[in-house]
Amino acid sequence: MAKKISKRMAKVRDGIDASRFYTIEEAIKILKEKSAVKFDETVEVAMNLNVDPRHADQMVRGVVNLPHGTGREVRVAVFAKGDKAEEAKAAGADIVGAEDLVETIQKGEINFDRCIATPDLMPLVGRLGKVLGPRGLMPNPKVGTVTTDIAAAVKASKGGAVEFRVEKAGIVHGGVGKLSFSEEAIAENIRAFADAVIKAKPSGAKGNYLKRVAISSTMGPGLKIDLSALNA
Repeated sequence: MAKKISKRMAKVRDGIDASRFYTIEEAIKILKEKSAVKFDETVEVAMNLNVDPRHADQMVRGVVNLPHGTGREVRVAVFAKGDKAEEAKAAGADIVGAEDLVETIQKGEINFDRCIATPDLMPLVGRLGKVLGPRGLMPNPKVGTVTTDIAAAVKASKGGAVEFRVEKAGIVHGGVGKLSFSEEAIAENIRAFADAVIKAKPSGAKGNYLKRVAISSTMGPGLKIDLSALNA
């Protein structure tokens, strides 16, 4: 027996062709028209890649600075001491510390969305691998969160830097702004995100790297995107 959908979802899906591939601009317009909630929804991109992340040479990971930001407040924690700690505070970091921050996190207090560390403190941060790793918060030099340029890393995190990492099923997804953004701003953010994922193609990827792409809003429908539209 088919699961009955709610009246709200039926209204959201009304008029949408599930078999059609939309341009980015068409999809954004539909998401805006279909929005019927009182909060500012997040626009999300999901990219299905032809990779198997169980193999090291097929891992896809990186960071992208969205041209128009994410539209959400990002709380940043920084592991640093001395001058670097002061640099982090001046750049707008929400939490700065070293041993004391480790103790706070070990107690279960994780009041941040992104974590940055100076290289010299990574042995200290390494103790938190089992806590921060599963949450995707572990600092990593590959995405610019282990660095000596603390100010730049904090500002990038605050300004719209989005990390991405492929999941077991070969899918990369990320929030690329708010539905209240202009159609042009959302489209530019989507293309920037997609471009970063495409450029992160691993050496072990074979055949067609990009299989499917869809965009959606928090409470809206998922719309398939014409792959050629990503390069428009």
